Amino acid sequence: MPYLVRSLFLFFLLTPCSAAIAEDYPNRPITMVVPFSAGGPGDVIARILGNAMSTTLKQSIVIENVVGAGGTLGTNRVAKAAPDGYTLLLMHVGQATAPALYAKLPFDPVGDFAPIGLVTDVPMILVARPNFPAKDLSEMIARIRGEGDKMTFGNVGLGSASQLCGLMFMSATHTKLTPIYYKGGGPALNDVIAGHIDVYCDPATGPTPYIQSMTIKGYAITSKTRIATLPDVPTSAEAGVPEFDVTTWYGLYAPRGTPKPVLDRLVGALQAALRDPVLVNRFAELSMAPVEPERATPDALEGFLKAEIGKWGRIVKAAGIDPQ
Repeated sequence: MPYLVRSLFLFFLLTPCSAAIAEDYPNRPITMVVPFSAGGPGDVIARILGNAMSTTLKQSIVIENVVGAGGTLGTNRVAKAAPDGYTLLLMHVGQATAPALYAKLPFDPVGDFAPIGLVTDVPMILVARPNFPAKDLSEMIARIRGEGDKMTFGNVGLGSASQLCGLMFMSATHTKLTPIYYKGGGPALNDVIAGHIDVYCDPATGPTPYIQSMTIKGYAITSKTRIATLPDVPTSAEAGVPEFDVTTWYGLYAPRGTPKPVLDRLVGALQAALRDPVLVNRFAELSMAPVEPERATPDALEGFLKAEIGKWGRIVKAAGIDPQ
């Protein structure tokens, strides 16, 4: 059969099937993979988002935490999943840093995924154990310099938002901290609260309630403006370190090859979720906000991801980090 004829035959054969799949989708629960542990920022965001999207999709969304290798294990699980719309990935900026941090990835961060849309930009907060002996960021920096590398800095592994935030903090302040690695934001935050590590930089979703209750100390918000839920915590610029400026963003993906009608349903459900007053209020309580509607689209996420891969590639190279 000539190539053109065969192609047309396959097109007309498969198109009705795709339409039927989309019309029936979803007819069972959807799994949203979070590549980090339960209780961390990504997990919290996924559960709020999943609840809101399930209202539109009329199916439950089950959160699955696939932990390890800086988020690449869970990400690879989705890359290799069937492209049927029943396995999704919620991943943060680590989707963009992975190519610079890993010499050989088992997936292509762009080519193996069908982007659905951006979800939120989350400011980071620099926190310390409850009895850390510094009243503000300037005193913290002075104490870290005085201790050399004896003070510890928790992070969630290679490519994590906490690691990137830590690298930027040390670069901006010309300090050095000893890294302590965790499998997720929840365990790291618990160890800050317990006083087992000195300093930690976490997306605002995690430490906000603990700073409000004075369980831990908040020293700086790494965004350009203060956040309403923590009005007494200064920005890093206000605290004297304007170069310490970073946020972590989250995007929603399906495996590449997912039928467009299915993706269209997911995009619609995402955009409806980001307008849901319950989600908006819950996000606000955690010091973040949904992205604008024009950013919650496949084209916006794919273009942003490609730009971020270039940006973080330059940052990681300048930091002298060799890919693992």
